[in-house]
Amino acid sequence: MKLEQRIDLLTSLGKYLLSAEPEWEAAKRKAHAQNGWFTPEFIETAVRHIANVFLQKEALTAWAGRYAVPGEQTAPRTVGVVMAGNIPLVGFHDMLCVFVSGHRQLIKPSSRDETLIRYLIDCLTALDPEVAEWIGLAERLNGCDAYIATGSNNSARYFDYYFGKYPHIIRRNRTSVATLTGEESWEELEALADDVYLYFGLGCRNVTQLLVPENHDFLRLLEAFRKYNYLSDLAKYKHNYDYQLTLLILNKKYYMTNGSIILTEDGSPFSPISVLHYAYYRPGEVPSLLSGEQADIQCIVGREQIPFGRAQRPALDDYADGVDTMAFLANLS
Repeated sequence: MKLEQRIDLLTSLGKYLLSAEPEWEAAKRKAHAQNGWFTPEFIETAVRHIANVFLQKEALTAWAGRYAVPGEQTAPRTVGVVMAGNIPLVGFHDMLCVFVSGHRQLIKPSSRDETLIRYLIDCLTALDPEVAEWIGLAERLNGCDAYIATGSNNSARYFDYYFGKYPHIIRRNRTSVATLTGEESWEELEALADDVYLYFGLGCRNVTQLLVPENHDFLRLLEAFRKYNYLSDLAKYKHNYDYQLTLLILNKKYYMTNGSIILTEDGSPFSPISVLHYAYYRPGEVPSLLSGEQADIQCIVGREQIPFGRAQRPALDDYADGVDTMAFLANLS
């Protein structure tokens, strides 16, 4: 299968994802029924980003060109892909990388996101049956030449054990932080709300900690975040909110809330669902605060970093854990 053929297939898939075909709508409803965290709104957000950013012909062609992907892969390898399932279609980018690079792949999707991944593979296969020779699903990924595996810190230890002797990318827990100066506009704070609330904060690109100057006024931020107060009407989210609020009250810890998120001072960049940590800094201290946790940080959002509201809108070359997946795959040939 030639590169141009693969890119044309992906472009056609992107157009299909933006359609309202009954079978596609049914697949999205099924995904929501199987995983309550995959709300119709957040599924649609993920799908539209994939279609409008990842699956555009010019973008794909330029991306492949930067890695000198050959028109026809003469020595394809088989790559085993273990996918995460924390947010809708989070594993699609790995599948896309392997497919564009011209290698075969065996995928073990997460049980939390199996419906959408399976459906997209079926769509590609329906467009061209030859896809079945290049993308497959498997419960056990035996006999692969290389591996890409994403999971928790705990599962990563198992990945290291099983896949360590092969070429591999193994990803662990990561999260994102935002740095504030106190001079942010209302529009910037509303955009930051997207970085915090999208996908209920379950993605590694979600902001789960704020670094703020001493004596920071949180009132405007909490007001701007009210755009997502409707999430408190969702039972799964509200259950987490009530539980975390109860813990803080019982432990007599200071907190602030707008009814949909709880702000509490904590040095950890990782926060539970419905909770946003914050830590204070003095002028010139932000880099040192981040340096100790840098291995855990996927994105840093701020005026001189990733713009507010863009954390969950990665480009094709925004690679998880900062590891260039396409370069890794190019070196397999």
